[in-house]
Amino acid sequence: MLWIKSLHIVFVASWFAGLFYLPRIFVNLAMVPADSKAERDRLLLMARKLLRFMTIIAVPAIVFGLWLWIDYGIGVFGLKILIGYGIGWGPGNGWMHAKLLGVALVIGYHHACSVMLNKIVRGEQRHSHVWYRWFNEAPVILMLIIVCLVVLKPF
Repeated sequence: MLWIKSLHIVFVASWFAGLFYLPRIFVNLAMVPADSKAERDRLLLMARKLLRFMTIIAVPAIVFGLWLWIDYGIGVFGLKILIGYGIGWGPGNGWMHAKLLGVALVIGYHHACSVMLNKIVRGEQRHSHVWYRWFNEAPVILMLIIVCLVVLKPF
């Protein structure tokens, strides 16, 4: 199980690296002068490739996380429930449910980045570089919350 946990951590860290960087490309795109087509095209190419890489990396991160969830018997749909290990709703497991909410928010953030990139490509996105800078802080906050929940298990 330590191999699965190690792979989960590596893929999550890689996924978050992309989640930290893609909005920085959005910042740069928002600052590109209207007459600089080559610069805009280069940044869009980088953003598309990064999004594709992030999406590929997110899949094993989520799969290994689900594997851990099922193996530890914390999940509502875990295999250990079928053989009588409990459902993980008791005292001491609230942190996992809060973490899963955080993971759902990270997946939603990833999706929002994809939607934003498509709008930028079509010329429909009108946010300022300052807005994107603030948007870029969300994955940092989510990662901090999730890591604290996993390490401290506060409830």
